[in-house]
Amino acid sequence: MEFRSLSVILLLTVLIHSGQTERPKPAVSIQPDDQVFRGEAVTLRCDIQGGGVSNWQYSWFKAGSSTAVSYKQQYSISSVTASDGGTYTCRGAVRGTSRYSHTSEAVTLTVSERPKPAVSIQPDDQVFSGETVTLTCDIQGGGVSNWQYSWFKDGSSTAVSYKQQYSISSVTASDGGTYTCRGTERGTSRYSHTSDAVTLTVSGKPTPTVRVDPQSSVYTGDTVTLTCEVESTGWEFLWYKDSQPIQPQSPVDKETNTVRVTVSDKGRTEFKCAARRKNYFDYSYQRYDGYYYDNSKKRYVYYNVYKTHRSAPVVITVTARPKATVTIHPADPVFTGETVTLTCDIGSGHHWQYYWFKDSKPLSEAQQRNEYTISNVAASHRGVYTCKGRQSTQPRYSETSDAVTLTVSEKPKPELTSSHKGAALIGNPVVLYCKLDQSAGWRFYWSKHTQSPENETKTETHSYTISSVSVSDGGQYWCRAGRGTPVYYTHYSDALWINVTDGAVILDSPVHPVTEGDPLTLRCLYRDPKPSNLTAEFYKNGSLLQTQTTGEMTIRTVSKSDEGLYHCKHPEKGESPQSWISVRGASFSVFSLLSSLMAVSPYLLVTIVLGVKCYRAQARPDEENKQ
Repeated sequence: MEFRSLSVILLLTVLIHSGQTERPKPAVSIQPDDQVFRGEAVTLRCDIQGGGVSNWQYSWFKAGSSTAVSYKQQYSISSVTASDGGTYTCRGAVRGTSRYSHTSEAVTLTVSERPKPAVSIQPDDQVFSGETVTLTCDIQGGGVSNWQYSWFKDGSSTAVSYKQQYSISSVTASDGGTYTCRGTERGTSRYSHTSDAVTLTVSGKPTPTVRVDPQSSVYTGDTVTLTCEVESTGWEFLWYKDSQPIQPQSPVDKETNTVRVTVSDKGRTEFKCAARRKNYFDYSYQRYDGYYYDNSKKRYVYYNVYKTHRSAPVVITVTARPKATVTIHPADPVFTGETVTLTCDIGSGHHWQYYWFKDSKPLSEAQQRNEYTISNVAASHRGVYTCKGRQSTQPRYSETSDAVTLTVSEKPKPELTSSHKGAALIGNPVVLYCKLDQSAGWRFYWSKHTQSPENETKTETHSYTISSVSVSDGGQYWCRAGRGTPVYYTHYSDALWINVTDGAVILDSPVHPVTEGDPLTLRCLYRDPKPSNLTAEFYKNGSLLQTQTTGEMTIRTVSKSDEGLYHCKHPEKGESPQSWISVRGASFSVFSLLSSLMAVSPYLLVTIVLGVKCYRAQARPDEENKQ
């Protein structure tokens, strides 16, 4: 029995000395935490429990290296940097032996930048007395979620609040100043940087200012731009016309300080504006005007509405939009070859640029001038003309003028007549009339014997008076009319023959050429006393033609051969002066008609020509056959 007990003791002794006890495994701890900020002090501790060893030598290893970084039980880093971050293990060895512990489980040290809070102010860093102001301290990064916040004003070390959001209801001027915040991790001594300072400015309740463009007179139908100017940002804008609210045209209109208004009524219109904005905060411990649920924050957000004073009024005077007027010079109608000037008159005292239109299409060659001049006007210029103006200082237009029609006619030919039929007695007055059935503005030009512009006599009226006619005043006369600068002339009239006599007998004959085919009646007239016997002889070129008891003779169908000098003779009263009878061919009037009908219908033209040829063949068959 004693032998057995001794054997057991010896066996245990051998086992102990032969190292058969369990190899211990170190436990690693990090203070203050395995996530630290750059610059903090960090201590890693290696604890080995069991193994019956008290004289351990410790070794610290960092992942990626087989060389120990420390041989102390506690590995301390006084000011940690990013390079100190990584995975650490430790191991123990019994001093003076080859015995060692297991390697510890790896621990990871994370080194991050110390976070710096960002401060925001709602609604703005410039607020007005009476608003609700919320300052928010936001800390991102650092791996910390349980921050305790501290707010400091004007550099004081005493915190004014310990909440993430510091709200001031009904702010006053004394709340203005500089604010900073800082975060401290709850339950530790770890803290963030201090935020940059923000300045809160508190002013008195603002009064906006209204600016209007254009600032000059406004016409009905114009669009006016109104701008509401107020300090700070984040406003919604309210507009009033003659003290009545103007409804916004779209939701975004309230968010801009500019509104465009089209004025339609003449007279005086008054505009004002005001501004409002919402002051948001997270807690309902104070009075609020509304709230909503913020899904991103998973909580209700409350707000108060702050409103400015109304602005002083801006008054706009609206007048009727001026209307352009077009005049044509010379007056319509005008004639081919004339110089025509169309004038656009607006007459409102502004500087205008002018725009011309023909048949509703722009006339590019006439833009921006109030006069549109057409030299040598032609039929292609006929049409309907309008104009309008645009102010040169701002894009405002006049009303378009009423349309005026430019009528272009062929050059006119006046008709020359006399106050006398037949011969005029010496000493009596004779008045010639140049008849032109057209508009006013003409001067009249008179020629005698030849159509000579150099020897023309000009009158301002359409009559030419010979106050006491003499024999030398007899002869052929023509007239024409002219107007404008340079002068535009009509055609010459047909010639008019004036006979002057001092005898008792006058031949009453036409003063204008007689047309072939027309009848011609000549009369023998007498000074008082009128003879009882009216029998008269009629002569052509000195040869007796007829003797008529009625004192007149008629050629029923005049031909070119009837042209010549005629006079009459009374057995008692004597002879009349000779009068020239001029005969013009029938083709003159017909072909004048043809030229005007040319553009109407070529078929009508052919018909008329054939008719004329038939007429001439019947009237003068021998002559036509010769041709």
